[in-house]
Amino acid sequence: MKTLGLIGGTGWVSTVEYYRLINEMVNAELGGLNAAKCILYSFNYAEIGALNRRGDARGVYNLLCVATEKLESAGAECLLLCANTLHQFADELVKKLKVPLIDIAEATAHEINQQQCSRVGLLGTRLTMEADFYKSKLNRRNIDVLVPEKDDREFIHKTILEELLKKLFKRDSKMRFIRIIEDLKKEGAEAIVLGCTEIPLLIRPEDVDIPVFDTLKIHCRAAVDFALH
Repeated sequence: MKTLGLIGGTGWVSTVEYYRLINEMVNAELGGLNAAKCILYSFNYAEIGALNRRGDARGVYNLLCVATEKLESAGAECLLLCANTLHQFADELVKKLKVPLIDIAEATAHEINQQQCSRVGLLGTRLTMEADFYKSKLNRRNIDVLVPEKDDREFIHKTILEELLKKLFKRDSKMRFIRIIEDLKKEGAEAIVLGCTEIPLLIRPEDVDIPVFDTLKIHCRAAVDFALH
């Protein structure tokens, strides 16, 4: 079994789910008392939030570099960035890493292809929805990506920062998420990518009538497959 290196705390609420799911998946395959071998580096998200508010992307990247170096030195045999938005730095990080990076967008694109979907709606932070770093990896797999209207994008981003990262799951917010998903469905989305690892804690597959791709679970599955196979 290989040792997984997790870069979490972005935020801690979803990082807890990473740890739980990875260990449950390993035990489901190996049985007995088996669990994952993993090392966790967890950020204080307030530091990243302050850098984001200043528009200091390089400051966030520098924090990531410190985290990756510490995990590699500690013996991690692959790395996971436990947040979709952090993958804005994935391609740059890969060039300096000594071990593989399991890319959440690549893993998600593979799963969408496996389910034979060609057009999806993407929910996530403002940057994940509006920038190209995430959508381009789906586009390269012949997947068209739709995003919500601007007001809805702002609502989703604000809800992630002010509610989900604090483990607040409000009914009113959930109902608006469902309405946004319905709007994307009307525009032609065959499925929805929950492209923030906190969103699957608010929106469940049974809440909507089209398939959802839970990027947190997909990422965990890819990590366990790497560790065991």
